[in-house]
Amino acid sequence: MAECFHYDIVREGEENILRVDCESCTFLPSLEDSPMTMSKTIDILTEITSISRLVFVQKRDYEYDYYQTQMIIEISTLYKKIMKERATFSFDAFAADPNCTRFASRWHSEIQYLMLRLMKNDPLGTYVELKRAERREKIALDTLTDSKYQGCIQKYIQLLNYFIAQLEKTRLITISKPFLPGYKLGDREIYRKILTPVIKPDFMFTKLQAQFPADGIEIDSYEINDDTDVTIFKFKDSVRYLYHLMPPEFKLEEEEYEVLDLARKIMTEHKPKKSEFVDPERMREVFYNVGRDLIEELVNYRHFQMSDKEMDKLANILVRYTVGFGLIEVLLGDEKIQDISVNSPYGQIPIFIVHGEFDDCYTNIIPTRAEADSWASKLRLISGRPLDEANQILDTEIELPMASARVSVITEPLGPSGLAFSFRRHRDKPWTLPLFIKQKMLTPLAAGALSFIIDGTRTMLIAGTRSSGKSSFLGSLLVEIMRRYRILTIEDTLELPTTSLRKLGFNIQPMKVASALAHGTSEMPAADGIRATLRLGDSALIVGEVRSTEAVALYEAMRIGAAANVVAGTIHSDSPYGVFDRVVNDIGVPTTSFKATDIIIVANPVKSASGMKKLRRITQITEVRKTWEKDPMTEGGFMDLFKYDAKKDTLEPTSDLINGDSEILKTIAGNIKEFAGNWDAVWDNIQLRAKIKETLIKYSDDLNNPDILEAPFVIKCNDTYHNLCDVVHGEAGFLDPEKIFFRWENWLKKELKKKDAEL
Repeated sequence: MAECFHYDIVREGEENILRVDCESCTFLPSLEDSPMTMSKTIDILTEITSISRLVFVQKRDYEYDYYQTQMIIEISTLYKKIMKERATFSFDAFAADPNCTRFASRWHSEIQYLMLRLMKNDPLGTYVELKRAERREKIALDTLTDSKYQGCIQKYIQLLNYFIAQLEKTRLITISKPFLPGYKLGDREIYRKILTPVIKPDFMFTKLQAQFPADGIEIDSYEINDDTDVTIFKFKDSVRYLYHLMPPEFKLEEEEYEVLDLARKIMTEHKPKKSEFVDPERMREVFYNVGRDLIEELVNYRHFQMSDKEMDKLANILVRYTVGFGLIEVLLGDEKIQDISVNSPYGQIPIFIVHGEFDDCYTNIIPTRAEADSWASKLRLISGRPLDEANQILDTEIELPMASARVSVITEPLGPSGLAFSFRRHRDKPWTLPLFIKQKMLTPLAAGALSFIIDGTRTMLIAGTRSSGKSSFLGSLLVEIMRRYRILTIEDTLELPTTSLRKLGFNIQPMKVASALAHGTSEMPAADGIRATLRLGDSALIVGEVRSTEAVALYEAMRIGAAANVVAGTIHSDSPYGVFDRVVNDIGVPTTSFKATDIIIVANPVKSASGMKKLRRITQITEVRKTWEKDPMTEGGFMDLFKYDAKKDTLEPTSDLINGDSEILKTIAGNIKEFAGNWDAVWDNIQLRAKIKETLIKYSDDLNNPDILEAPFVIKCNDTYHNLCDVVHGEAGFLDPEKIFFRWENWLKKELKKKDAEL
């Protein structure tokens, strides 16, 4: 074990960190609580320069940020200056003056004590005692009856004033002045008001500011997984919200910390092999089992009293900080979080999140470079993709017990200050159209029209800006495809809910292709992957995102027969013409091929008047007509079926749709005997689908049962609708919307009663 107060200077990004080992010290490693810690720290700081942070290690890390560190550095600098100047503060002149002899010894002892001893332990006490000494000497001067001592006392008062003026230049004294009246030597309460370190277990790299902000106004609080507290704060003078996280590892008892620290040190001797990262789920299971057994052995060896539940909790924490992603995993466990951003340089900048209710927030979590390097290494192993100077971008996905997420990483030189990460959390269950209706992203009528179009096996592109909900909305459209049809998905980073849909009975095959930005990988290019789907039989084709030349292959697939089923994908753009411009002018798809697109759905965030909130909305559903030649904008190639009305905050059907002037819907109807040439029947069917989704939401609200809007139940509802259509058509000879809805609602009531009885 290192000697007490052994220190190292650690370079982390742009910072120099003074890291002091206090494990063998018998006093607290706390500037605010321990005079010894403050004294020894000032001794060190008189010898070194350019320190930006202080960290004391004793079971936990006590870290003082740049601002607090600078306050202590100012005191050490002043102390060093006084040590150099002490020869000029000689009291020989006082001793040589027979008039001052009677004071010299006392004054000398006082200055020695205050400036060379007390100042290192208690600079506030030094300042207060100097002020008190000055007041005492002024009183003595005023009451002096013998003028021969006047000059001596005046000189001493000048010396006291010099020291007082020097201390008043420091931030520590400036901040403390309002609290100093009545100050008693040895009282550290004022230090505790000013110095507030970030305290974290020493098995963590990431720092967490555990204390609530003094000026924060709490606006929400909730729990994650019954062991993690989340509190949202706003501030009077800021537009930013604070997402304050308090995970279980910051609420452990001393015995739990001790066991966890010992277990971690033993577990780090076995580093996961590259082959183990091929199956992260299995690796975590193995590490959990080994860690759980180890923790139980340590508990028994130390004769601690600990329940199985407490040991399970420690095992989960241990896995997070050995083979996992630390506090990132805790954040991903919050279903309300949509995005997590980790920026460089490390050690100063907090993690940022996008919250489902409060949008952009900063957190009380500050990652370190060591943590970032660990994440990057794990992501390389999990993905099998490189991340280095030659490959500066890594796109992949992670599957964790609490959530799955898409991850994008950049490194130097693209990121000039180092690694940066973006985690996009996937929803635990697939999105559904009723869920989006509930959130006002679209209307029941628009959802009914899209359901009709999907059954009509049309081609669609969902366009939108970043974070507009394109991929989530595409996932909700997959739920609308009947489970009897095969679906092929193609993605470079797996985001679509293929695993969940497969568990729900869908015939779905995901395919993973090379990222458009990746080089030198063994993965198949996206364009070749799309062409390969044509050899895999009759299937709906879903492309996660159209980014580059794979668009040419996608349109080839549309034109040569894939359009016998649904073909859909997402693309970055903010309007139908923007999609055309991107596909034709940027990517190089022939103009005539673009006509294979039937429907363009535009999803864009809509900001509130204050700019504080972003609302995800479908702003357009547009069909692409087929009679234009060169420019669909000038030749009437785009016709809106639905258009967002900002004043009403809703997606309104256009008069063209209501009047039946839709070539795409007529084409779908033309292939169905009951709908051919009968726009009223088409419109009734769209309204029936809309009414079913709207009714589902109504029952969910009335029964306070949000689960019936989730994919498992929505799929049941869709299947029942299709089966009832077949039954009613056989009985009545046509699709009677009133009979279908009547029977569907009766089925819904019985199904909900059955679910209620099961609960």
